[in-house]
Amino acid sequence: MDVNKKAYENAKADWEQMVGDVIKGLSKTEPALQDLLPKNCTFRMNRDVRFSKNKEPYKCNFGASIKIGGKKSPYAGYYFHVEPGASFVGGGFYMPEAPVLAKIRQEIDYDLAIFKKIINNKKFTTVYTNGISTNVSLVNIPKGYAPDNAASAYLKLKSFTAVASIKNEELHDKAIGKKVIDSMAALKPFLDFLNRAVVEIE
Repeated sequence: MDVNKKAYENAKADWEQMVGDVIKGLSKTEPALQDLLPKNCTFRMNRDVRFSKNKEPYKCNFGASIKIGGKKSPYAGYYFHVEPGASFVGGGFYMPEAPVLAKIRQEIDYDLAIFKKIINNKKFTTVYTNGISTNVSLVNIPKGYAPDNAASAYLKLKSFTAVASIKNEELHDKAIGKKVIDSMAALKPFLDFLNRAVVEIE
């Protein structure tokens, strides 16, 4: 690390500038984000190796979680990830705690038509072509819901996220900031729906 410290510091400065620009862009339509600083949203390069088989001490990516209250807040939010060959933009709730998860499922059950309208909206599907992720899901519908519930596919989910890949060459394009902001803007109705669960619990 000592050998590459200067290169890392330069890359980190560029990253924080980018995150700051994204926050500024999002704040035009989401005033609740305007007081966030890059340090409130970005993650350290050191990895937590305590419970991991991978004992490499440093991450090989930059990541930022942009949401009301910063990266440690309980709200659903936007995420921007930069890594060679694996960069993406997106957001949502990844593995929310049980009370929040239960509330999200309840909201979907109550307002399935609205939820489907959000995730099938053209602005959303144009950016998030694979829709919301179904990688983390229960085999059976949660207790309390009928097996033939019209929302069963969504009620089984344990995470509610959507991501869009970013090519390496796009990261060097002057328009990357606008692309990220526009991609996040397409996600806002989805996040607003998910965040009802947090508001109800508070």
